[in-house]
Amino acid sequence: MSNLSTRIDLALLGVRVDAPVSRRAGAGPSDDGHVLIGGVGAAIPLRSDSPYSVRDNRLLLDGADLGLEVEPVRRPAFYDLRTADGVGYDRIARLHGKDVLATTVVQTCIRYGAEQRCRFCAIEASLAAGDTVAVKRPEQLAEVAAAAVRLDGVRQMVMTTGTSAAKDRGARHLARCVRAVKRAVPELAVQVQCEPPGDLATLGELRAAGADSIGIHVESLDDAVRARWMPGKATVPLAEYRAAWAEAVRVFGRNQVSTYLLVGLGEDPDELVAGAAELIELGVYPFVVPFRPLAGTLAVDADRAVAPPSALVRDVTVRVGALLEAAGMRGSGQKAGCAACGACSLLQNAGG
Repeated sequence: MSNLSTRIDLALLGVRVDAPVSRRAGAGPSDDGHVLIGGVGAAIPLRSDSPYSVRDNRLLLDGADLGLEVEPVRRPAFYDLRTADGVGYDRIARLHGKDVLATTVVQTCIRYGAEQRCRFCAIEASLAAGDTVAVKRPEQLAEVAAAAVRLDGVRQMVMTTGTSAAKDRGARHLARCVRAVKRAVPELAVQVQCEPPGDLATLGELRAAGADSIGIHVESLDDAVRARWMPGKATVPLAEYRAAWAEAVRVFGRNQVSTYLLVGLGEDPDELVAGAAELIELGVYPFVVPFRPLAGTLAVDADRAVAPPSALVRDVTVRVGALLEAAGMRGSGQKAGCAACGACSLLQNAGG
């Protein structure tokens, strides 16, 4: 649990650092810079008002050296390339951490209207800014993935998607993309992320396409919190999520299925931890992450939401980390994905 307090502070207060690999806007945690803290990957909010800064690869608090080495992740070589039809590789997929390639295969979502949008999500902001393309074609992703592995030593890939109006909610396009990437770079481990598909047999299609792990992200197990923070996704009952998790564990295996749980949305911490315990028993990794108030989201623009208290983040993280450790489930045991990377969470500092 070394440096957990510092990591919590960094997650909530951010850091002042020149980060060549960073992410602005998007579907999940963003507005961050990717660094290595003592050699371990971390995605830290970039904040000009933070008391933390980095100088000569050392972490400083109000100018005082804390004795921690912080090295910004280098800009990858594949960012300089373009597809045959002229699209920059960095508009198709981005580097996360030192060796994770990430992409949103469809950058639009049927739930992005103001009445349905997840209040912490900015999935279409990067599209509106021209930083990405709406739909990534399988052959484009295969081309970029092969280059990222060859030039920059990428070891795993995460493919998420905005939710479509189709019954599969976007999962079948994910399967096509995985299949193309696996043909090009069979050794690259891939995680897919989607809502529970309407037909659970689609989970088998994702596995057959070559996906190694899956994230089915619920963000909260409290129905009142879900209705407040993600009104569109809340129309999918928790029973449907539980059925999808169970089938995904059967198809992908124990600890190859994960779900985000956001700390700081108002869910009772004891109930959040109890829910995490149920997920662990099911074989699902509860990827506990502090809520981040991001510019361009309804949480900030309409609600003026703030980050959760550090004591709450510590309490939940430590308790869930202990549960994971007791169950023998670690993020490093996942073949690919958010838990395998761990940069957005604090669980890797707490036994998970």
